[in-house]
Amino acid sequence: MSEAVVQRRGIAGRDMALYIAVVMMWGSTWIALRFQVENVAPAVSLLYRFMIAAPLMFLWVIWRKGPLRFDAKAHLNFAILGLCLFSGNFICLYTAAQSITSGLLAVVFSTASLMNILNGALWLKTPVSPQQIFGGGLGFGGLGLVFWPEIAGVADFAAILGGLGFALLGTFFFSLGNMSSARAQGAGLPVLSTTAWGMAYGCAFLLGSVLVSGADIHFDARPVYLVSLFYLALVGSVGAATAYLTLLGRIGPTAAAYTTVLYPVVALVISTIFEAYVWTWPAITGLALVFSGNLIVLRRGRG
Repeated sequence: MSEAVVQRRGIAGRDMALYIAVVMMWGSTWIALRFQVENVAPAVSLLYRFMIAAPLMFLWVIWRKGPLRFDAKAHLNFAILGLCLFSGNFICLYTAAQSITSGLLAVVFSTASLMNILNGALWLKTPVSPQQIFGGGLGFGGLGLVFWPEIAGVADFAAILGGLGFALLGTFFFSLGNMSSARAQGAGLPVLSTTAWGMAYGCAFLLGSVLVSGADIHFDARPVYLVSLFYLALVGSVGAATAYLTLLGRIGPTAAAYTTVLYPVVALVISTIFEAYVWTWPAITGLALVFSGNLIVLRRGRG
């Protein structure tokens, strides 16, 4: 189904249920990232995460009697999905979590809706309007304000800028994964099977990254690490990713990215409670601009 068709169709009851589920699940997962990178290298924690999630996805496909055998062209799509959505983006986001709070990381990730506009134009030939360009500029300008208190308040602001850079790169990978998933579903590939194979390839890429980088492979046996690991694997990967990719196939990547506008609110509330995130006027103003930019872009995208 084309992007234009799903945009005109609007959000039905099941779509809204998927939408709310994605917002709540992903909005609550950002704080868990913090505990995954305290004592274990990001790529190693991610490898553990998808070593749990990928087999569960395959079991789900088998239980639903879904197909698992595909041709080489389909597997190329799965590999691209695995690289972009289930390894590259997470490595960048986990690395960013070492220097910025989970709430701010979620705010950066909300720019996925803006990046989907650019990548949609490049890969899906979706036209870009001046209104969308204005909304994108507004959103990224707001992002600067959100991070200004963090940059101005620390002596070593290079770490904050580095975290911001990794977060933006991870979001860009996520957006590319959106394009890959949209193409896969447009070609008739089932969501569950695509997600299972994508996670499997992502696991392989993560293993390669760990071996090439020489990262120290060890396990953190603390309860907080174990709980956050299984929460991310079951809720963040199997649950939220499947719900999001299903929603993406039903209403299109531009409208599905609308979820990234709201779950930073959930993440920032949690960050305020557990990470002592301090709300300042520049941050509040910047957050409003990020949301406004996203809304302008997505309102135009659904028009």
